[in-house]
Amino acid sequence: MCSQIGSDRLGLIAESLPSRYSSLIVDALEELPDNFLITDPAISGHPIVFASKGFLKFSGYSKSDVVGRNARMFQGPSTDRRSVAQIREAIRHEKPLQITLLNYRKDGSPIWIVFHLTPVFNCNDGSVAHFVAVQVPISPTDTRVSSTNKAAGSVTGSCRREVCCDSVAELYRNSLFDPLVDSDERGRGVETKQPYKANDLEKHKAATAISNILSRLVHYSELTGKVVSEKRCSSVGIVPLSSSLNISLGRIKQSFVLTDPYLPDMPIVYASDAFLKLTGYSRLEVLGRNCRFLQGSDTNVEALCQIKDSIQSAQSCSVRILNYRKDGSSFWNLLHIAPVRNASGKIAFYVGVQIEESCKSIDQGLSPEMRQLGAVGAVKVAVRSLSVGVGPSKSS
Repeated sequence: MCSQIGSDRLGLIAESLPSRYSSLIVDALEELPDNFLITDPAISGHPIVFASKGFLKFSGYSKSDVVGRNARMFQGPSTDRRSVAQIREAIRHEKPLQITLLNYRKDGSPIWIVFHLTPVFNCNDGSVAHFVAVQVPISPTDTRVSSTNKAAGSVTGSCRREVCCDSVAELYRNSLFDPLVDSDERGRGVETKQPYKANDLEKHKAATAISNILSRLVHYSELTGKVVSEKRCSSVGIVPLSSSLNISLGRIKQSFVLTDPYLPDMPIVYASDAFLKLTGYSRLEVLGRNCRFLQGSDTNVEALCQIKDSIQSAQSCSVRILNYRKDGSSFWNLLHIAPVRNASGKIAFYVGVQIEESCKSIDQGLSPEMRQLGAVGAVKVAVRSLSVGVGPSKSS
């Protein structure tokens, strides 16, 4: 299947909420008067998948402006980098956060807000399903906003492009929500003295909004059996990947999966958007399963033996194997498997990179083998640079 991943990504964004919380969830969230966004860290680029009517009205953006974009689009030169770092760390550690933040409306005007972020956890495996970000405008304690700040706001009224990269070097440089402005604007940010201070009522309003949103998410997740919670819980023994690692891996455009060799039956713990497009399965249908579900009656046994031998010897291998999509159709898979080590040198995962043989034509001057090695290299950089708390489930 040689179709573009872009259209498939749009499908993932559109189904991010309904596939987990039932088709009624969007209407239920639309009824809430609060200003909030919901993002999905499992989709490439960590995009916004829902923007409330209240948020769109107060920010001046339309739904098409916002959905599918990364939340960095609301930052500007006067956004405090220390606040940005706090947001980044909260997402990295999957913790709630409430801070005062300077954002920008579509027309470029700055707006001080109470920014309240919270993760939403899958009860099945403990991973983060979504992040909810509430924004409550702050009433000024000093209405004298400097002309410098106003000018800074006018410069940054336009949306910023979403960063997405394939190369190892770019993947290493770009961490989650850092720096939230385009690279050509780095170092030009204007440090601004905060003229606004949130009062207790505004802070309470943000916390109450979070509670109301979570209540609806929990209720509608129970209707589908894919229950979520505001606290991490897990009914199985799988330790989920961190959101920051998920987002770093999401920047890699190749079809690939990560498997955990320390868990029973070596299950898939990460599947790229391109893999889902290639096989026709959803992410929920893939995670936690052994890769053998892609096999069928005519899958070549020799390739299976080669894969087994390479894993037992902790070596890389490349095979040509007949696999099957969800709809039953078969395809020849040019598969490359390699161990991925964490910062301490221990094998943390195995990565399997797939290229459909009928689509193996040279892409951007690279052979299929080079594309596979590039994807493996990018995965290794992501795991090593974000390996704190990410590694083997138990010692080898």
